[in-house]
Amino acid sequence: MDSGSSAAVLPVSIYLDVDGVVNPFSPTGTTDWGNKWTIADAGILDVAFAPEVVNELNDLADHPAARFVWLTTWERLAPEFLCPAIGLNGQDWPVLSSQGWDQGAEWWKLVALQKDVAATGIDRIAWLDDQLSQESDARSWAEYQQDRVLCISPDPRKGLSRSDLAAVRAYLG
Repeated sequence: MDSGSSAAVLPVSIYLDVDGVVNPFSPTGTTDWGNKWTIADAGILDVAFAPEVVNELNDLADHPAARFVWLTTWERLAPEFLCPAIGLNGQDWPVLSSQGWDQGAEWWKLVALQKDVAATGIDRIAWLDDQLSQESDARSWAEYQQDRVLCISPDPRKGLSRSDLAAVRAYLG
């Protein structure tokens, strides 16, 4: 093998929630970067966010292995309203919907994610959702997948941290 060639980059779907992840619930104090929370009018409501999280997500989205997907109750409102309000370059990311998946006993996000994984054939995923720590079926499914799934369940009052984003970057390779 030529020492100048680079190894193939395996794609990773990164499923991103909004509330409690990018937009913490009633945040207090400072961000994980030591700054005050920034408040933006997202057209339908005000959102709090750390600009450093947005910058890091934008940078991660440029990674050749990254495929970002919206998996949030915001659904199409995330790319339409949230992205322009906070400067997140996620307007063209696919959006998974709860429609048709929110009637059963299972968490609609797990069902929608599993369907997307099956449809795309993606072998590795990162799932960023503050509710993951509360959803036993999702945790069990992820544990069964072993190292194919990176789950990050941030504190919903703080959202994504530096270490969370570093873990995603390391997982991307």
